Amino acid sequence: MMMKRASSFYPYFAGDERVTVDKMFSFYKKMSHGTQWLLTDFLDPGQRDILKTIVGNDFFIQEDGGYEQAEKKRVYLSDRAIELSPADYRITAFEIAYPVKFASLNHSAILGTLANAGIELATFGDIITDGKGRWQFFGKSELTDFFTDQITRVGRQQVKLKAVSSVLSPQDDGIEKTIVASSLRLDKILAESSGQSRSQIKTALASNLVKLNWHGTKNSNIIVKVNDILSVRYFGRVKVMKIETTKKNKYRVVLKLWQTKK
Repeated sequence: MMMKRASSFYPYFAGDERVTVDKMFSFYKKMSHGTQWLLTDFLDPGQRDILKTIVGNDFFIQEDGGYEQAEKKRVYLSDRAIELSPADYRITAFEIAYPVKFASLNHSAILGTLANAGIELATFGDIITDGKGRWQFFGKSELTDFFTDQITRVGRQQVKLKAVSSVLSPQDDGIEKTIVASSLRLDKILAESSGQSRSQIKTALASNLVKLNWHGTKNSNIIVKVNDILSVRYFGRVKVMKIETTKKNKYRVVLKLWQTKK
């Protein structure tokens, strides 16, 4: 196996992703030095894409996030093909018990509680709800005692966490939106979909607030295509579902929009 260098992957990703490249390369390096298998923390789609680029065909990659539509997942690297079970990923679903009839929780409050609990963001995965007051999140099984013993409040609301085997059917809060645009340029589509001006979008691009397919970009001239995922920090993300040409040679673009959760 030819030994790779982390720096050789820098040109393929945005400059602010070098820390991630280095982290993902450290996993590759461990495997290259004889580790038979390795289980990562929860990685977002952009991090997993970088890891897959670095690993290539040198090792086997399998992943799981605790449920079928998971965004954040733990990755299992191995030096040979292994048939894994869900338990091998060491992911536990935690339900947040609280008086649903008298109180309410939201995504940002739960995320803030977990993020400020003295643990790294990578130790827990997605936060999901059924839209009827029930909330769950996925965490590393190794931290089960920490989650159940230390997380007793979300905001001002007293809660109790319990590990569960039954996972909610998550509510999809995305909405479909159709726009008509004169161009398929990234800045134009983002402006039309978010209701912001192109100058605002260009400012967001220059400020490293825009991602295309989970990777940062400052290039407003990119032409978007079907299945691309575009996001602007503080606004949300859109997925390009369909592109059609109108009789006036404009573009009718069908989007799925998920606004930033409050």
